[in-house]
Amino acid sequence: MNVKVIAALGLILALGAAMFFALPEGTKPIGAGDPVKPFQLPDLNGKFQGLPECKVYLLNFWATWCPPCRKEVPSMVKLYETFKDKGFEIVAVSVDQGDEVVKNFVAENKMNFTVLWDKDSSISKQYNVFRYPETFIVGRDGKILQHLKGGVEWLQPEFYNYIQTLVTTAPIQK
Repeated sequence: MNVKVIAALGLILALGAAMFFALPEGTKPIGAGDPVKPFQLPDLNGKFQGLPECKVYLLNFWATWCPPCRKEVPSMVKLYETFKDKGFEIVAVSVDQGDEVVKNFVAENKMNFTVLWDKDSSISKQYNVFRYPETFIVGRDGKILQHLKGGVEWLQPEFYNYIQTLVTTAPIQK
């Protein structure tokens, strides 16, 4: 490579790094190893709730108008039913504009885990989520283990066995 090409590549990398570090807090990518960012949002009854402590959980950002979100809900419900007594939780954060459509969807799909309403998408933005669904798998220590983009079939062995391992090997702390 000639010197000009190497210099140009170096400049591009430096500019990219500068732009990344200049991003406002909350727009920087969040991923494996990062601690979750605490928040409080209303549930569908208007009661403000935060994130679970000392539990393995899915933090799922979704909407009723999102086909992949709708498709993953039945397997998510079954996953929750299987592991809820082993220190596992699901926090589903809806970005829908109206809470009635969310309430109806939750009832129709028997979503008996925590559903919170992020009506202005402020928490989604804090987590740098702009496409739905996106899910963060969080360990008992409050650190993100995986960041998944797109719909997931939660009963596939890859995901089911991973959650099973997490809830059975990590001790429940109270």
